[in-house]
Amino acid sequence: MGVDASGIRKVFDLAAKMKDPINLSIGLPDFDVPEPAKQAAIEAIQSGHNRYTQTQGIAPLRERLRADMSREIGRDVGEVLITSGVSGGLFLAILATIDPGDEAIFLDPYFVMYKHLLTMAGGKPIAVDSYPDLRFHPERVEKAITSRTKLLILNSPANPTGIVMSEAEVKSAVELARRHDLLIVSDEIYEPFLYDETPVGEGGGRLPSPARFYEKTLILRGFSKSHAMTGWRLGYAAGPEAIVSQMTKLQQYTFVCPPAPLQYAALKALDVSMSDAVAAYRRKRDLVFDRLSKEFDVVLPEGAFYIFPKSPDGSTASDFVARAIENNVLIIPGNVFSERDTHFRISYATTDEKLARGCEILCSLV
Repeated sequence: MGVDASGIRKVFDLAAKMKDPINLSIGLPDFDVPEPAKQAAIEAIQSGHNRYTQTQGIAPLRERLRADMSREIGRDVGEVLITSGVSGGLFLAILATIDPGDEAIFLDPYFVMYKHLLTMAGGKPIAVDSYPDLRFHPERVEKAITSRTKLLILNSPANPTGIVMSEAEVKSAVELARRHDLLIVSDEIYEPFLYDETPVGEGGGRLPSPARFYEKTLILRGFSKSHAMTGWRLGYAAGPEAIVSQMTKLQQYTFVCPPAPLQYAALKALDVSMSDAVAAYRRKRDLVFDRLSKEFDVVLPEGAFYIFPKSPDGSTASDFVARAIENNVLIIPGNVFSERDTHFRISYATTDEKLARGCEILCSLV
């Protein structure tokens, strides 16, 4: 069906077979779920919250998220659906909006799921090149829009690059979407990990989300990265009722509902400050950029916890990654996320010690 196994998972499986590798490959926070959220999950289980919930998720969590996001965005953000991770939200959004032959546009490099989920739905993925600066170029995107284009998928902060769209870039994307009547799907899973302290909007949020400027925006966020709940599979979608209601209907026949006790834990997690984790990742970002920029052509990541260096001259990313793995450092070749094989992705979600050692080895291979 034209869908390959995830290159990230292949490296994940490889790591399981190696003895104490320096693993800079997986976007897995190196801190744990906050203790209050763990206790809330235990209490929910012990209290009997182990049955199906409403398809759309428990009302207290949905209402809290809608209030918080509406305050941040500066308007009613729309209906809220609790999803089985942001990946579950992406799957439902694409199923709800894409008919066979429809097109969706996203930037290259891209999160690996976009291309394959669209293919699975019978849609046509359109990757628009963003090299060499890895930023949003509206003129390139507009050239890719056709009568079959339905979605513009934005990912900021971005995986695999760490790029955060500026407000000007977001407004240019919104203008394109408005002019061509497109739905924007805004993948904001890394929203908490922003390393620029400038606030935007009256609600105090720091991310210039397209939802601030365009009501035909579906926001996708979750708890996996912000609260280290990667294995708990909890995300949420917020946006136009017409879209979210269709996603809810589809959830009935796929995921049924998100994990019941963990929804109560997520509600508790919203009251836990994760500022220390963000500060730690800002420091890691500075560490990895300072060391790698001496030997590699690399763009400063402004968010998330990834950096996307260019492989050394005369070497494809796949070749360089193979050499890195031979030296016990696990990284991901850029062709997992791109139509090019010129860059590689590093996740700096690891200990400072392993990160420093990994950077030292990578620099020695240039």
